[in-house]
Parts: sequence; C-alpha cells; structure tokens
Amino acid sequence: MNSKHLYNMRKLILTLCAILLASTTFVACGQRERRFARYGIAFYNLENLFDTLHDAGKNDYEFLPNGANQWGKMKYENKLANMSKVLSELCTDRIPFGAVVVGVSEIENRNVLEDLLKQPALEKRRWAICHENGPDRRGVECAFLYNPRVFHYESHMLVPYYYLDPAQPDVNLGFWVDDNKKVHAYKELKGDTTHITRGFLVMSGTMADEKFHFIVCHWPSRFAGSPVRERAGEQVRELKDALLRQDPGSHVIIMGDMNDDPRNKSMRVALGAKFRAEDVGENELFNPWGKVLYQDGQGTLLYDGKWNLFDQIVFTGNLIGDDYRTIKYQRCEIFLRDYLIQQDGQYKGSPLRTHGGGRWLNGYSDHLPTCIYLIKEREARDQ
Repeated sequence: MNSKHLYNMRKLILTLCAILLASTTFVACGQRERRFARYGIAFYNLENLFDTLHDAGKNDYEFLPNGANQWGKMKYENKLANMSKVLSELCTDRIPFGAVVVGVSEIENRNVLEDLLKQPALEKRRWAICHENGPDRRGVECAFLYNPRVFHYESHMLVPYYYLDPAQPDVNLGFWVDDNKKVHAYKELKGDTTHITRGFLVMSGTMADEKFHFIVCHWPSRFAGSPVRERAGEQVRELKDALLRQDPGSHVIIMGDMNDDPRNKSMRVALGAKFRAEDVGENELFNPWGKVLYQDGQGTLLYDGKWNLFDQIVFTGNLIGDDYRTIKYQRCEIFLRDYLIQQDGQYKGSPLRTHGGGRWLNGYSDHLPTCIYLIKEREARDQ
C-alpha cells in the first residue's frame, strides 16, 4: 500500500472516530467509564414556506404564481432546497445525526412539510411529521419534524389561542381536563374569534426513556400589542401546569417565535420563564436566552439595526442539574452560518430572507434557528 493510500485510510479512520465522539462523550472516573448521550432540540421560523396552490378559505394570494410575489414552481423549489439545507445542519456541530426534534413555524400546510422531507438534504433522515390544521386566516401554522428512532411519538393536540372572554371563563384556556387529569384541546373555536390566530401545538412522547411534552408556538405579531401576547403566555403557562399534573415528573419544552424578547412581559411574567437556573423550581420554566441577548448581544432577527431574540426554547426546571442519570440541559446556541447572513447592500448583516425590498433574494429566513442540547448518562461499567 503506497503512502497516499495510507494517508487516506488514516484520514477516514480519524473522521469516523470524530463522528463517534461527537455523539457520545466518555469520562473516566476511577475504575468506571461514564458514557453520555446527547440530544439536540431546535426551532426554526421558515418564513412563509407556502406552496403554489390556493388553500380554500386562506389568504395566501401573495404566494401564488400570479400573486404579488409571483410565487411559482422555481421559487418554491428553491425555497424547499434552502430550508432543507438549514434543517439538515441543525445541531450537527455536536451531534452527527442532527436534531431529534425540530419545531417549525410559518408553514402553510402538511404538503409543504412532505415536500420538504423529500429534499436530498433530508430524505435520508427519515424524519416524521407532527402537524394539525389550524384556524389562522393567512394560513401560517406550526409543526414538528422529529427523528422517530430517538423520539417515540405518542400523541398530539392543537390547543387554540383564545382571547380572554369573561362571558365564557370555562373555555378561556383552550383546553379542558377530565376526571383523570388528562388534558384535552377544544376542537371548535369559542369566545371572541375576531382575530383568529395560531394555536399551540403539543406533541407528547418519550426520549431517552423519559416522558416529554413539546409545545411549539407562534405568538401574535408585534402589531397586535403586548397584552395579546401576554394572553398567549398565560395560556401556555396554564397548559404546561396541566400537562405536569397529568404526567408528574415529565419534562415540558416550549419553543417558538414569541414575537417578544426574553425580558418582555409575555415571557418573563405571563409565561413565568426565569433567567437564573438557581431560581427555577422543578415545575417552573428556565429561559437560557436572557444571557445570550443581553450579555452576549446575540439575536435571531435584526430590526432597525438592533438584534431581537424572539426564537426561544424554554423548559421545566427538572431538566436543570448535574445528576445525569436523568436527562439534563447542557447548553443553548443560535445556529449561525455565513450563508444565512446578507453580505452586502442595504440589509448587510441581517439574516438573508426570501424577499427584501420588493425583490426575490432566494434567501432563507428573516430569523435564525435556535438549538438546545440535552445530555444523559447512558451506562456505567467496571474496567
């Protein structure tokens, strides 16, 4: 075997070893070797992932071939390729197979998700879809993509957003609880439906042999006013509490485009997400993004030259600690690549979006994705 072949073989072996070590961490401890498994959870606002067809009853006209954006086959296919590239790379800096659960927002329907998973960058992942049609008039919805070999799906429900209606206090939360403490979503809209908007998609199942409830949200826009988003925070907090009463000891992870920063009242007070891990009770919520935005100066979208961090992932306090016999939070990060940032022009330094200044930019999204990592000890054995 010549030296070139030997070099290539050593390079291949080193690459395979690096991949193995990225997903499993080994720590020597006396006569015991500890092995840890890592799990990536992510959220991404896909910024108007619409197909080219009209959905009856939805205001999707700007995303049709003859609409304002002239949204035809070529643009749609480019959007799918761009989104799939980002999704395929989420969490891969630390885990070779990428994220286990990805919450997404601003998708039109299940069809666009199916087209997305057929893209070359994602088809080998064999991800599954969790989605339910919602009432939003523009047709933008939330969904989950997940790895069914790691996260074992059990059920899901779409809890509707309800404006506070004193005349119907029994439906104000969008869900009800039966005599066995099981949580059920209302299927029909009740109360004030003047401004129908996106609900809260709950996906339940197990990961690392532990029970999880994931909630993905896209809270009302900034134009709707702070009290409207505070209402969303109140509903999701009550939903979290009901799920924990239903399944004591389970973990709740809430993610989404909240249209608010970590310090805003909807997140800090209404949802009750705290910045300091030591202040968080087992069934309360920890928000790791306060430090990222306010100390590190990093955000997920840029507006008037200022970073915001609307794309947050928060979770219950039972994921905090250093006893890795049960799954625990390890770190958070904003997913950033040069190709996701506009490199020139008026919006230089901003996330490279699909349209800007009335032009098709063939970009990605006006938001950057966010990720958290969880870790759990896999096994321990004597040397």
